[in-house]
Amino acid sequence: MHDNRALVEKRLKRVLNQRIKPAVHRTVAPLSLTVWHVDGGQGEPVRPQVALPGGEAVADGRYVPVDVGERWGPPWGTSWFRLTGEVPAEAAGRRVELFIDLGWENRFAGFQAEGLVYRPDGSVVKALNPRNLWVPVADPATGAERIDLYVEAAANPRLEGDTPFAMTPLGEKSTAGSEPLYRINRADVSVFERDVWELWQDLETLGTLMPELPEGEPRRWQILRAVERALDALDLQDLAATAAVAREQLADVLAKPANASAHLISAVGHAHIDSAWLWPVRETVRKVARTTSNVVSLLEEHPDLVYAMSSAQQYAWIEEHRPEVFEKVAEQVKGGRFVPVGGMWVESDTNLPGSEALARQLVYGKRYFLETFGVETQEVWLPDSFGYSAALPQLVTLSGSRWFLTQKISWNKQNAFPHHTFWWEGLDGTRVFTHFPPADTYGAELSGTELAHAVRNFRDKGDANRSLVPFGWGDGGGGPTREMIAQARRTADLEGSPRVAIEKPSDFFAAAEAEYPHAPVWAGELYLEIHRATYTSQAKTKQGNRRSEHLLQEAELWSATAAVAGLVDYPYDDLDRIWKLVLLNQFHDILPGSSIAWVHREARDQYARIGAELTEIIERAQNALAGDGDTTVAFNAAPHSRRDVPALAAAPVALSEPAQSTAVTPAEGGYVLDNGLLRVTVDGRGLLTSVLDLEAGREVLAGPGNLLQLHQDLPNQWDAWDVDEFYRHTVTDLVNVDELSADGGTVRVARAFGDSHVVQEISLEPGAKRVDVTTEVDWHEREKFLKAAFPLDVQTQRAAYETQFGHHYRPTHENTSWDAAKFEVCAHRFVHLEEPGYGVALVNDSTYGHDVRRGAAPDGGTTTTVRLSLLRAPRYPDPETDQGVHTLRYSLVPGATIDDAVREGYALNLPARVVEGAGNEVEPLVRMSGRSVVVSAVKLADDRSGDVVVRLYEARGGRATATLTPSFAVSGVEETDLLERPVPATALTGADGGSVTLRLRPFQIVTVRLRRA
Repeated sequence: MHDNRALVEKRLKRVLNQRIKPAVHRTVAPLSLTVWHVDGGQGEPVRPQVALPGGEAVADGRYVPVDVGERWGPPWGTSWFRLTGEVPAEAAGRRVELFIDLGWENRFAGFQAEGLVYRPDGSVVKALNPRNLWVPVADPATGAERIDLYVEAAANPRLEGDTPFAMTPLGEKSTAGSEPLYRINRADVSVFERDVWELWQDLETLGTLMPELPEGEPRRWQILRAVERALDALDLQDLAATAAVAREQLADVLAKPANASAHLISAVGHAHIDSAWLWPVRETVRKVARTTSNVVSLLEEHPDLVYAMSSAQQYAWIEEHRPEVFEKVAEQVKGGRFVPVGGMWVESDTNLPGSEALARQLVYGKRYFLETFGVETQEVWLPDSFGYSAALPQLVTLSGSRWFLTQKISWNKQNAFPHHTFWWEGLDGTRVFTHFPPADTYGAELSGTELAHAVRNFRDKGDANRSLVPFGWGDGGGGPTREMIAQARRTADLEGSPRVAIEKPSDFFAAAEAEYPHAPVWAGELYLEIHRATYTSQAKTKQGNRRSEHLLQEAELWSATAAVAGLVDYPYDDLDRIWKLVLLNQFHDILPGSSIAWVHREARDQYARIGAELTEIIERAQNALAGDGDTTVAFNAAPHSRRDVPALAAAPVALSEPAQSTAVTPAEGGYVLDNGLLRVTVDGRGLLTSVLDLEAGREVLAGPGNLLQLHQDLPNQWDAWDVDEFYRHTVTDLVNVDELSADGGTVRVARAFGDSHVVQEISLEPGAKRVDVTTEVDWHEREKFLKAAFPLDVQTQRAAYETQFGHHYRPTHENTSWDAAKFEVCAHRFVHLEEPGYGVALVNDSTYGHDVRRGAAPDGGTTTTVRLSLLRAPRYPDPETDQGVHTLRYSLVPGATIDDAVREGYALNLPARVVEGAGNEVEPLVRMSGRSVVVSAVKLADDRSGDVVVRLYEARGGRATATLTPSFAVSGVEETDLLERPVPATALTGADGGSVTLRLRPFQIVTVRLRRA
């Protein structure tokens, strides 16, 4: 027989798509449709009770007739459809379903219009999306069943568009327009042709497996001939009658078992639901309800399905907004088949959240699952975040979890990650067993193509033989389908395929760890070689997050201090609510700046409200602590002392003049600032041309500093996410000056460029060994990248970047492709460079993106240029990204050690507050000795016992001994995990006379509970 593989494969594809799939649902009766297009002015989306019988919409006659073919749905609008009809007698004894197509394209679920189907009593049936168009009616039908259902249809626009990454106004309701987006294509009563559907699944399994087998493999040819025979057996004009005969031709090849050595794949039902992205949070609340209603329906019908869902926030949304769905979810969780995973409040970004925030992601997520379901999640589940902080392994372990999963590292552009199963070692040496699914997707269909890729791609062959694949439509939700379950059943034991078993993630991890206990170790961050611009995009979102984190630190500290003194009630509920909102906005498409304009507008508004509310909480506690009077009292929430104020305490402000002052003198068209510690020269261009460390007798700069540089910035794709390396090919130095003046100890520089303006204030505080820069930019550029450069006369092959609870080093050279790929990196409050005997830090109040590069020095050595990434201007998915006024602060700290960098970073982000009061000192609730041990949180215990909880960490990267001394009576001291549960002591060595002695390993995080007497 001649080689006709290509013909058979083409024939199979056409018959499947054009004949078999359309024949699964045979129309037997029409449906009558009425619709209520919700007026957005009424507070959309409306509660279901408004739209269902007994509600205003029905009572007021708002539903009007509508026909198939009519258009509906302005962008972001909601239409409620009522579907009525009757099952005809001819359908008796058959499975009857509705087939509803509201205008969807056959694309991913969750990226366009979706619907949730209700019964008139308000109970939920299931959801509709482009890959899930059916609604169950009866199985078997008796005939004459009345159909009366309602569909809440959301007209979400397709933001990815036909031209990916093209600028679009659809991401903001006010600019999206009002023209209907969709057309009702089909709505009828159908008989579900079971044999046709099963034939579809048989052919899908074999048709996707066959091309993956080796050319000369007999199995490939056996499948090919069986498929050909099955297609020959079909009568394309009477598929229902001939499908069973066609299936008989495939039975033998489907019955052959897998090889004994076949790779083992644990398939986990899943739906990645971005808590916001190309849709607002408002819509995610409904997406979660739609997806989980589908999942619950599938779990009830398919006893072999297991579904894993992360993000405690999303469970909380269902609990609040769709209690009837939540009741079913809780029942399935209790049965062990709907599995909470992740242990985090949302699937957050992990590069940008601060120390306490990342810890609280785990605290709030784990605690919700424990208190709501009695489930202790064991795996941290972050398939789609944009790189993973080296602080995570320790935090995972301290939260009581054992395992970590991600998929995103498969997106690396330069270097393929060398393992799929490994031990991940964090900053402090903690290791967590980690898996990275080789299928390279968190939304598999379980096709033969995907399964074969997983086997080929698995990089730990020989030592390990199992991997995990999450299956189900995702990003916008959707979840598993009955077709995917059918694929899993057929590949459970099939020759030529890996063995697929649907099971819990915990079952996979336990088996994988037992199989591969000596897996290789990867130390340090999991850097993602793409999406580097997410450290910078949407500056106001990032600024709001940073400020909220530090305000929360202050609110907890001063409220705890005042509560222990009996002056105020600790605001448990307010802080709990605010923390949850801050954690939500750390989702990996909100804080990174990669969502639509609607999302970031809401985030900005929320941060403003958070700031006002936390400021009120802080001031209430501080006023109570300060007492009545007219003496100015300074409150220092930073974990380091400043001037005459101890850490975490308050003291009257000294009225005497500072011992040192800053002199500002004109010089050669510019100015010289001198405070006795530093002498700083600002030239006529407004640039720093000299920063002389007078104590060390050393020039810090190797070229003009605080140089603003503007780059072209149009990445090849993923505008808000990416900055491609070629952006460095073109650069404009901003050196033209519109104004240069001095006032007191501050030099003011004003510039104009493009359509933008910038004003910088360069100052030297008396007694401070740092140069402070405040930059206000009225930014109106498009597709540009603004940086601030500091060439430093420091020769070093590495730089230290602050991350959560410590710092880590990255090379300043580009020796390897791994080094070169890190041309844009993330840091929190500081970057520190040091050669033996001398270091320099650059600290900031809201900047995360940085790049550090080495250059040749005139004396034959090297210099190192540190640049802060200030602003970008991508046009997708938000065309107006960062347009407007921004205020950014940063400081250059000469002669700085790591300890100095940590201190100055906190000082900039936690400025002292002044309050009028009685003038008494406010003792710190706890005192900490040991310079490298830093307190990150002082709060009252979450169980509302009144106990004080202190979290601290070793910040230098070395061993440390420290003493913690409370200012209140203590009846007991214990070390706890992040959830404030007792654990065996690792750092706590004893308590004596009210003081607690701690011995910490490098970067160790310790939580101490002080039981009040």
